[in-house]
Amino acid sequence: MKKLLTAVLAVVFLAGNVFAQKIVLEGSTTVLPIAQRAAEEYMDANSKANLTVRGGGSGVGINSLIAGTCDIGMASRAIRDSEIQNAASKGKQTKAFVVAMDGIAVIVNNNNSVSGLSKQQIADIYTGKITNWSQVGGKNESIVVVSRDSASGTFETFGELALGGQKVMSKALMQASNQAISTTITKTSGAIGYVGIGYIGSSVKAVSIDGIEPNAENVLTGKYPYSRPLFMYTNGEPKGQVKDFMDFMLSKDGQQIVEEEGFVALK
Repeated sequence: MKKLLTAVLAVVFLAGNVFAQKIVLEGSTTVLPIAQRAAEEYMDANSKANLTVRGGGSGVGINSLIAGTCDIGMASRAIRDSEIQNAASKGKQTKAFVVAMDGIAVIVNNNNSVSGLSKQQIADIYTGKITNWSQVGGKNESIVVVSRDSASGTFETFGELALGGQKVMSKALMQASNQAISTTITKTSGAIGYVGIGYIGSSVKAVSIDGIEPNAENVLTGKYPYSRPLFMYTNGEPKGQVKDFMDFMLSKDGQQIVEEEGFVALK
């Protein structure tokens, strides 16, 4: 009986420790609002849960996961082969979870009369070939190009989907987050930038691309040209509370959070 009681207590102790585990999520500022809301609701439902969520960019999140300084790396791009190899050299094997779909929305100031651009015009603006709004049907005003910095998965994905691998013009204003880009566009009449679909708000205007609006339906069907998945990465198959949180993130309740934050839930 004494041995049985000891065994039962040991199981309870271990289970308690698992669900008192501190979980750190780090990385993409696009995924950040989803993760913050999910963490808050998860902790509300699990009193022993202790989750910390911080940004920094997709590259930061993946590198932190590999370094062992976070438990879940958030990214708005797929992990690179070099990162997979780096992880393997440290005895880690990353596992990807698609947690939402997103569209990279091209945004302009609300006072800008331009409401739509073509993919070619976007590429020409961001590479410096088009420099004035009058060249794309707007007023005679210089275009202020605003971009994410190179640590951003959004920067990398936009470079692939919108620019075909071409480099962003050297005079572009580089910003560290989606919110920073949105704020810059709001304050600068001639500015153009790009953000995750969840960052479209009343303070900026999203333009159509080749006549296609950046909305949930067009993103989910892949019709919108700058559609992409959003990821959370773990070190191998998740266990304990990391698994429990990931199960919540992919559940009906977790996907409802995705929608409420302005992104596109998985169907």
